Amino acid sequence: MVHHSGSIQSFKQQKGMHTSISEILKEKSLKPSRRSLPCLAQSQTHPTNLNHFLSVPLSPEPKPEVEGLSQSISTSCSLLPPQTAEDGKDHFVEESEVSTCETRADESFLLQKPVTRAKLEARTDSVQRKKPTDSSGLFFRDGKKRIDYILVYKKLSPQVEKRCTFEKNLRAEGLMLEKEPSLTNNDIMFVKIHATWDTLCKYAEQMNIRMPFRKKCYFTDWKSKTLGSRFHLRCRQIKSWLPRNPMKLDKEALPDLEETDCYTAPFSRARMHHFTINNRETFFSNSTRSRIVHHVLQRTKYEDGKSKMGINRLLGNNTYEAAFPPHEGGYKSRHSIKTHGAQNHRHLLYERWARWGMWYKYQPLDLIRRYFGEKIGLYFAWLGWYTGMLIPAALVGVFVFLYGLLTMDASQISKEICEANTTIMCPMCEENCEPWTLSDSCVYAKVTYLFDNGGTVFFAIFMAIWATVFLEFWKRRRAELTYDWDLIDWEEEEEELRPQFEAKYSRMERVNPISGKPEPFQPFSDKLSRLMVSVSGIFFMISLVLTAVFAVVVFRLIAMEKFASFNWYFVKKNWQFATSGTGVCINFMIIMSLNVVYEKVAYLLTNLEHPRTESEWENSFALKMFLFQFVNLNSSTFYIAFFLGRFAGRPGKYNKLFSRWRLEECHPSGCLIDLCLQMGVIMFFKQIWNNFMELGYPLLQNWWSRRKMKKGGGGGQNVENKAQLPQWDKDWNLQPMNAHGLVDEYLEMVLQFGFTTIFVAAFPLAPLLALLNNIIEIRLDAYKFVTQWRRPMPARATDIGIWHGILEGIGVLAVITNAFVIAITSDYIPRFVYAFKYGPCVNKRHHHGNECLQGYVNSSLSVFDMGELNNRNHSGYCRYRDYRAPPWNTVPYEFTLQFWHVLAARLAFIIVFEHLVFGIKSFIAYLIPDMPKDLCDRMRREKYLMQEMMYEAELEHLQKERKKNGKRYHHEWP
Repeated sequence: MVHHSGSIQSFKQQKGMHTSISEILKEKSLKPSRRSLPCLAQSQTHPTNLNHFLSVPLSPEPKPEVEGLSQSISTSCSLLPPQTAEDGKDHFVEESEVSTCETRADESFLLQKPVTRAKLEARTDSVQRKKPTDSSGLFFRDGKKRIDYILVYKKLSPQVEKRCTFEKNLRAEGLMLEKEPSLTNNDIMFVKIHATWDTLCKYAEQMNIRMPFRKKCYFTDWKSKTLGSRFHLRCRQIKSWLPRNPMKLDKEALPDLEETDCYTAPFSRARMHHFTINNRETFFSNSTRSRIVHHVLQRTKYEDGKSKMGINRLLGNNTYEAAFPPHEGGYKSRHSIKTHGAQNHRHLLYERWARWGMWYKYQPLDLIRRYFGEKIGLYFAWLGWYTGMLIPAALVGVFVFLYGLLTMDASQISKEICEANTTIMCPMCEENCEPWTLSDSCVYAKVTYLFDNGGTVFFAIFMAIWATVFLEFWKRRRAELTYDWDLIDWEEEEEELRPQFEAKYSRMERVNPISGKPEPFQPFSDKLSRLMVSVSGIFFMISLVLTAVFAVVVFRLIAMEKFASFNWYFVKKNWQFATSGTGVCINFMIIMSLNVVYEKVAYLLTNLEHPRTESEWENSFALKMFLFQFVNLNSSTFYIAFFLGRFAGRPGKYNKLFSRWRLEECHPSGCLIDLCLQMGVIMFFKQIWNNFMELGYPLLQNWWSRRKMKKGGGGGQNVENKAQLPQWDKDWNLQPMNAHGLVDEYLEMVLQFGFTTIFVAAFPLAPLLALLNNIIEIRLDAYKFVTQWRRPMPARATDIGIWHGILEGIGVLAVITNAFVIAITSDYIPRFVYAFKYGPCVNKRHHHGNECLQGYVNSSLSVFDMGELNNRNHSGYCRYRDYRAPPWNTVPYEFTLQFWHVLAARLAFIIVFEHLVFGIKSFIAYLIPDMPKDLCDRMRREKYLMQEMMYEAELEHLQKERKKNGKRYHHEWP
């Protein structure tokens, strides 16, 4: 329901299919692009008031026409002998560094008309006369150099030498630094970082960042003459007459979401003339600049030695308090966005994405990707796709539930149980428990029928197929986003080693077979030993979970006896609900308590393994967290589904735990209602708790920070209006993003997916609860990212990582568990066997379902002589749930033939169900290709055209050079 608003559209049809590449290269106008990140940054149609200054196009070879535009006053540590704390508290030396690039523009607008030199000089003078405070915390004090990253440290921090060495090395790498004290806390100092043009180019080449180099040309001209294209054109015309889809965002409100029109290639300084550099300040977008600076911070030394480097280590030893890219400004405005436009992209995201009033709208994924990076953009794309796919599952689940609700009164089993006033059931405990009448559980039987009816098998098959369709179509959607966001072959090009891995194994190197360069290497023996320790820790934590489940089982046994002999008649009558309800609540508290421990243990075990890359670290950590929490969340559910009541024994010979507590047995109407109650309570309360922790906790922390700031608790200036604070102070007062990135976000949704599919046969309303939660979750996460968290480092990714494999594993497990739930937990198979083997319709050709189930309850209950008990107060016969011979039989209490028929039918159903559903899943997966055919054609065509364009661009460049030098040139390759 809530997914990508600008879905992949058909490529624009253009004339000139046979136009030569050289003619295409001569076109001067570049349309704004959506696919390429730099194309987005250079879009000419941005929200109003997005900039502070005008932007001037630069020629590919800029001439020094305007000199002295800006000089950045950078603050650095003077590497002097150590000083006392009082001497060095506020002492810092101002150093001026001349920028290596000509700063002529802000990052958003391009002039649509040429600007004369006189106008350029006039605007330059006006820019220089602006006050430094006009930058609003987004620029250096000169108001020109944009802040790409922020470092925060305490003035009284003892790590002065490390910090000074680190900042000195940052300047040596080409970064410009400037320090600024906090207005809200006298002990806090901010280090603003700006990356120069040369530095950006240098590291963009090292990181293989793809940048735009030519306008796209298309090959769909011949398709426009076919019947299919005419048909599609007619369909688009008819669609234009229909009412506008209310879930789509208005493109006028999001002018940045435009068609893709740029080819991209890995940036190279040697071939800089190939790339479309209209403006140096806007060529690299904000997120790209922050990513480059973060790359430098990760690999800059602060002491001598191979292991002494990286901002992560400096954050760990409290040299710096925080490191983050700044937000692009405030997310609120006094003026309406409809009349005055958006002030910045953060404001635009808040108004068109993060507000609760946008809950029914598609997400602006291109804008999310540009502001937060591809990794976070893919998370919201997957979450939106999952939420949209939940709509049909929720509708079918509601129909199945309504079917049970409407036919509940007509259920033959419920009628027999409610009318069984003379059927005496055996006592539920051996002390202080009396026999009870079967009709006392009438309500329990009716509620059970809501979730255990004829639609259960159909819904289980439907959800198994739904899970396959969801994953297969997500692959196609991911392929389109990967192409649209220019992430093809990114992983092979940009996967980098973790600084911690480089520091640990810097002395051991081997040649990388891919790049041919030496790199740190982890020996197999070391890797195996660390992996064994990690696996042992995982098994230990899983055993801890099973111990907690065993404790809950013991509690249920004790609670069952207490409630069955309770003095209050209402509790005594509904002892089943009381036992299940209290057990679920205790289990939920244990689950939430153990989750805190699991996170710390998983973090320690993952760091112990020393993964090679960031993706390997995240995948390893995610797998551990999933295993811990999945076992923690579902172990009690598996107990109720497959073990509850299976080993209880019979009256007079009950199986007891520790020879003290009698094992639980199922209700005469089945154990499925216990499983349903377990799932409903845990799913409902866990979603409420997660939503509170995701939004409520950061809101409380930010409120407390603002309260301290108003009172001047930090010792700084008492700023009455928060709007007067610079952006770095505002961001510092926000909460940092989780240290584990998106692992917690994915984990919550994947566990929900497991609850929605694994035991869905017992709880058909699970997809509906998941849908309602996800509609809230999307806007809650959006609000949290935009307003409550500091801006995370924009990272790139091609997919959702290890989570896709986990989802496929859950899909396979769901088929198996649902087969067992229907066959073992549900009473569907015993009813089926009775209707066609022992019921009144066995010899009838035409029969009705309810007629064939007459007498089923009596058939499913066995007889016991209470005189065999030691309790003299009980006499006569009582009934219990099982298929055993009566006490007057020659072999009393032996399993009857009906028991073996039911057992054989259950096993046969499991085999048939699994093979049928797995066959359907495999067939559907085969029919749906992972990548659309038209996307494959586009990618192949683009690869061919890129090669042609690179060749002709190089030829044209060399010809211009020869002409410039006065040499003869020809049209052939020189």
